[in-house]
Amino acid sequence: MRMKLSDREYKRFDRRSKWSPLFFLCVFFGVLFGLTGCSTEEESMLLEYEIHSPEILSGSSMESYTASYLSDGICVIPKKKQTKKTDPVMTAKASMMINDTDKKMLYAHNIYQKIYPASITKIVTAYVTLKYADLDDVVTVSYNASHITEPGAMKCGFMEGDEIVLRDLLYSFLIRSGNDAGIAIAEHVAGDVEAFAEMMNSEMKRLGAVHSHFVNPHGLHDDAHYTTAYDLYLIFHQLLKNELFLDIINHADYTAKFQGKDGKKKSLYFTSTDRYLLGTAVAPDGVTVIGGKTGTTAMAGSCLILYSKGPDDKQYVSVVLRAAGAVDLYTQMTHLLAMEK
Repeated sequence: MRMKLSDREYKRFDRRSKWSPLFFLCVFFGVLFGLTGCSTEEESMLLEYEIHSPEILSGSSMESYTASYLSDGICVIPKKKQTKKTDPVMTAKASMMINDTDKKMLYAHNIYQKIYPASITKIVTAYVTLKYADLDDVVTVSYNASHITEPGAMKCGFMEGDEIVLRDLLYSFLIRSGNDAGIAIAEHVAGDVEAFAEMMNSEMKRLGAVHSHFVNPHGLHDDAHYTTAYDLYLIFHQLLKNELFLDIINHADYTAKFQGKDGKKKSLYFTSTDRYLLGTAVAPDGVTVIGGKTGTTAMAGSCLILYSKGPDDKQYVSVVLRAAGAVDLYTQMTHLLAMEK
């Protein structure tokens, strides 16, 4: 039986979790570091986080915990080390720019602020799918997936009974940002949306992204569905190791071929939601945009996470969350990309 917490219950659980063994260990290390003035990057990061699952330390030492819990090869940014002087161009709620090759922060503002991620949620869905599913599986689109009723929700246009290879469905999902494809993926991988969301939350915690909570695979608004800029960086950093994911986000368009309920062949053509790939937004000279994921809802504003390479061929990850609109979003993202030079 799955246990589902309300928002109020979750906050109470969050407060109780601070009295876990991990809490006392963090207090101990905090005092120790305060006296000695030294700490490792992993320990510093651990002390900045509230861990919502106290049972995670059961049977583990602090050393094995810090080694296995944090995403491999990340740029560690303690809360107090964020950019002190806010850039006047960067008016979004949260934003960051990281040289991921050298693990160096170039800019970080409100990166631990809990924010609605809109369709950037889909990178978490992609991570779970790539990790656990067989991409050669054939997915049958359900009534639930094909009948999203929320006004303005982006859809691929799949119909109930359509059969599509999971790999093609994943391309369609990320390039078109279709919420119907997200539900179809979740139901195929986990049985239903609720079970898939549990997988999403579990995988985020395994990467150290403990300030996030997801309730669906697509990012349509829910008050209990949130993340942070830094948590998104942690999972995006992992996804960039996957060649298929890199290929998907680098596509400006895609044609999905599949079979209808009646057995007839069908196809749908999609264009990316990324303006850099479409050529309607231009990166600074010398900067190559590989791709990323956009997100927009009334509550989340305009959002974008991006992977790019600079003139030095080093890899960069940039995030802008809750910009006032698309123009502001791309103005601010381009401003961040200019920091690569």
